[in-house]
Amino acid sequence: MQLIKPSLKKCLSTATCALLGMNAPVNAKALPDWNFDTALMYYSEINRVKATEGILDASKDLNGGEFLNLGFVVDSLTGASANGAVAQPTAQTFTTSSGKIQAPSKQSDIPLDYSFKDTRVQASVQWIKPLFKNNTFSVGSHFSKETDYLSIGANTNWAIDFNKKNTTLSLGVASSYDQVKPIGGIHDPLTLRAVTLAPSNGGYEGGEGDGIDYNDSQVVPPNGGIIATSDNKNNQDLLLGLTQVINRRMLMQFNYSYSAVSGYMNDPYKILSVINNNGETQEYRYENRPRNRTKQAFFMQGKYHFDSGIMSLSYRYMTDDWKITSSTVDFHYHQYLIHGFYIEPHLRFYTQTAAEFYQPYLNNSDVIPQYASADYRLGALDTYTIGIKVGTPKKNGQGMTLRLEYYMQNAKNSGFSTPGILANEPVFQGIDAVIAQISYSF
Repeated sequence: MQLIKPSLKKCLSTATCALLGMNAPVNAKALPDWNFDTALMYYSEINRVKATEGILDASKDLNGGEFLNLGFVVDSLTGASANGAVAQPTAQTFTTSSGKIQAPSKQSDIPLDYSFKDTRVQASVQWIKPLFKNNTFSVGSHFSKETDYLSIGANTNWAIDFNKKNTTLSLGVASSYDQVKPIGGIHDPLTLRAVTLAPSNGGYEGGEGDGIDYNDSQVVPPNGGIIATSDNKNNQDLLLGLTQVINRRMLMQFNYSYSAVSGYMNDPYKILSVINNNGETQEYRYENRPRNRTKQAFFMQGKYHFDSGIMSLSYRYMTDDWKITSSTVDFHYHQYLIHGFYIEPHLRFYTQTAAEFYQPYLNNSDVIPQYASADYRLGALDTYTIGIKVGTPKKNGQGMTLRLEYYMQNAKNSGFSTPGILANEPVFQGIDAVIAQISYSF
């Protein structure tokens, strides 16, 4: 008897039917005609975080312009992440959220949390259907789970075509509920971190009678300052869009988005250093961010079809009530080559101002503010991305792409002084990263 191996596409089709609660047909020819897009991405910051992500996107044409789309993502994060403490000329020792004491961070470097590790699983579904002439409706939902984070959301969108289908107006709304359950619990904001400040003996904690003078004012709150095991966050989003065909070669798109977030928005693992007038760290405190944030963004994109390629150029401006403003310019050029191959260079520039409560450190001579965070992602910065994608010709609906990009992030000092020993320390340190991705469609 001859054994016939089922194709990958048929196996995935059967699995998709099972996930949807459908009975998989016995006859292979009767299997739903699904199209699959798969990708494996690798992201690596130099000497810091590394991420590996697998993506599976399955879509089914249900006839008459009706589509069903399923998405699955699994990613894994490892490596080191900046914990928010300011650099010092001596090594610093920190206790992780699980209670383990880490080896001292390198001298004259941004302190890192080397216990950074997580795995995320996400599933999404989207249904798109023309309801009546020139109107398209879509509805979807997502579920995402990490070790210490859960997100559940839903979205819907209505699009109307008119002007001989040369103009499309769209309205979309989305809502999500997130639960944060950090390892070690949620600490009372801006209270002292439940660790002993690393002395100048190489950064290791000492005991009684070791001759090291610790700051007696560092009184840790009862129970380490833990006030809860979890907290919640709610997101509400609105999107208005306009797409306009200019001529047979050119297309323009304009979007306005509004986002309102309320609830717990602290990073439970981030801290701030409290320094003296000479820049020496005296203690560490947990960060605190406002529990409300609203954002507005304006986006415009143009696509132009040349004889030998397609150029895409976009600009996005964002502003929020945390006083962060950002601008993003993104450029792609899809160049056709012989025999169906193509290359696509990519350039991206992003710049942002600092949040009004961003501070790289706190001064022990000042009153503790209501809100403060040393998270570099809330500071002033510029980022640059340069990359290229190479695609193979599609045969029988199958094709492959390879993408390689280099990412550079430059942190900027937006008016903060660097007193004493901090003048020679990398208080504002950038990040370099490499992104590689392979995609296969069938």
